[in-house]
Amino acid sequence: MRTRPTLSWTAGGPPLPRTTRLDEVVELVDRGGVLVLSGAGLSTESGIPDYRGAAGSLRKHTPMTYGEFVADPDARRRYWARSHVGWRTIARAAPNAGHRAVTALHARGHLTGVITQNVDGLHQAAGTPDVVELHGGLDRVVCLSCREPTPREDLDRRLAEANPDFSAEAAPINPDGDVDLDDTAVADFRVVACRTCDGVLKPDVVFFGENVPRPRVDLCNALVDAAASVLVLGSSLTVMSGLRFIRRAATTATPVAIINQGETRGDQHATHRVDLPLGHALTELRSRLSA
Repeated sequence: MRTRPTLSWTAGGPPLPRTTRLDEVVELVDRGGVLVLSGAGLSTESGIPDYRGAAGSLRKHTPMTYGEFVADPDARRRYWARSHVGWRTIARAAPNAGHRAVTALHARGHLTGVITQNVDGLHQAAGTPDVVELHGGLDRVVCLSCREPTPREDLDRRLAEANPDFSAEAAPINPDGDVDLDDTAVADFRVVACRTCDGVLKPDVVFFGENVPRPRVDLCNALVDAAASVLVLGSSLTVMSGLRFIRRAATTATPVAIINQGETRGDQHATHRVDLPLGHALTELRSRLSA
């Protein structure tokens, strides 16, 4: 059974207390054994907007769902046309100060691992090793029939060859690598199939309404169970795929620190709650920690 996409949530009651001071988080991270769970808010300073912030893309963009992508050829055509444009921005995006700070914390031995809900590959570009991509990565494509993976660069080249006259201008990017284009701009876009079996190609990401693969969930659960604490960076935790790990940590009284601007669905489980921009907060955190 596939999950229904959760695009929003409504907080019950007044906001829980938050602070702009990092003192308690510094102490927590300095003890080591920290598992990072990052979200779209970490990549906003790299030019990729989040879903649910003040300028979040959900205010004007509905993400592709798995059911729509699989069932509707026209939906796939629209997606690949728009994603073909959006990939230019994703491919050029560079890690920001927040990503670099996470890499530094890992290199210093403060972190046990990083789970990211992002599909932009910026943690890896910053040099963080062994990142678990909870929702997959836009730099890969997979065939839904034979399951053969291929690099996104290869598909981008094939789409350009199949659509030599396609000249849609880049629009603001969304966290899923999609952009908003008028239907007339994508009406004649040609989608290419798997070279091996002529099957349907899909980005190797978990769409809304699609389940995270069970082995990946099990790996994340093991990382949560082994961590001394969990540090959430830039995630509203609206989607259950990430929230479940915070709930799991809370059941064993594992400290959970959340740094995010605005309320999150996991605030009730947080032992430390900081409301600051990620680049600023993580740069300060990095500078205040002992080597």
